[in-house]
Amino acid sequence: MKIATWNVNSLTARLQHVLDWLTANPVDVLCLQELKMSDDKFPLEVLKSAGYEAAVFGQKTYNGVAILSLAPTRNVVKNIVGFTDEHSRVISTTLDTPLGELRVVNGYFVNGQAPGTDKFAYKMKWLEALRDWLRQELVAHPNLVLLGDFNIAPEDRDSFDPVGLAETIHHTTEERNHFKDLLELGLTDSFRLFEQPEKSYSWWDYRMLGYQKNRGLRIDHILVSEPLVPRVKGCVIDRVPRKWDKPSDHAPVILELAT
Repeated sequence: MKIATWNVNSLTARLQHVLDWLTANPVDVLCLQELKMSDDKFPLEVLKSAGYEAAVFGQKTYNGVAILSLAPTRNVVKNIVGFTDEHSRVISTTLDTPLGELRVVNGYFVNGQAPGTDKFAYKMKWLEALRDWLRQELVAHPNLVLLGDFNIAPEDRDSFDPVGLAETIHHTTEERNHFKDLLELGLTDSFRLFEQPEKSYSWWDYRMLGYQKNRGLRIDHILVSEPLVPRVKGCVIDRVPRKWDKPSDHAPVILELAT
């Protein structure tokens, strides 16, 4: 069973990329972030023709998340329960899979702009609320996958310039501590279960030949709950779509689970 995450940076601009990628990589579940479209604009019928059901939480111009699945989605929850938020950042669903019930939580984490700003303070509160809510979710759903664009490079090796970018956004001690808090709930970074190539990143700035020079960050993650860890067969970053014409600045990350 394969589950993937991909920040597409506008589904309107990248729909054909998504369809082409799914044709080449027929994953069971694809979680999308930064749809940048309202629910009524979401291409449900097009994706259904490709074989995928969809749970959608859109927002005009900004944010927006969706879960595409070969299996029907149920018990869909939007955003973090108990946390008031005007932005469409989280969508969760339960899927019936060969592994049994699987809870999928797809998040477009707050960027935060810069330490000391109101947006950074919002990110801290958002991450605290996410942790507290997930603690309850893991009790209710032992088989759980948390994935998406975290906007956090959890370790120095997840950044092309950890010294020059130290304590800047995505690299701050506060953000990294929140990532550790998620792991302490009983979640595991599936990418780090395996020996990976050095300088493995999932995002590259469009500017200054970011991709061509591999000036990237690993900020897209797939975390799995303890019962799923023995089933993890692999986790890889697919850089191919980043080379396409007018690509997203993010690449898909793919988790493979033994059924």
